[in-house]
Amino acid sequence: MLITISNPGELDGERLMDIYREGNGENAEDQYPNMDSSEAVEKIKRGFVEFIEKDFLNGVNRYFVWERDGVWVSALRLYLVREGFYYIEALETHPDFRRMGYGAKILSETLKTLEKTGKFEVHDCVSKKNEASLATHRKCGFVIDSDVGVDYLSGERNERAYGMGYYSK
Repeated sequence: MLITISNPGELDGERLMDIYREGNGENAEDQYPNMDSSEAVEKIKRGFVEFIEKDFLNGVNRYFVWERDGVWVSALRLYLVREGFYYIEALETHPDFRRMGYGAKILSETLKTLEKTGKFEVHDCVSKKNEASLATHRKCGFVIDSDVGVDYLSGERNERAYGMGYYSK
């Protein structure tokens, strides 16, 4: 089932952070190499949840979560860049639920939700090495529209990523 989170009061930070535990562990190692690993992970998680609550959930952006039997298994952040133009970040599936189609489910259901708003386009950057994510995006109707990924929030270009686009009909 798709859950849409549009304000901080709807967020369950612990369940969300469980989806991102692998990335949080990697970020903790990179950002706090001299700190106890569990303490570093907790610091990363607190910072992530604080960012979502105070900066991301600003009234126009939304977090989408796929829930199965009460467990949050996949998530993505959807930014409204301008009317009809969206940017996805942090599409992730919990490590225990990968290769079961949850990435495609959350992505396709998010697109169905946006279809109710009229004509739109959605962009994402996907690592050129991430075959699973590239396949998931293609399965959901995305195309590679740039050989260089663009972060539409910062304008940064990433040579190691493709720019992916979905264009509603």
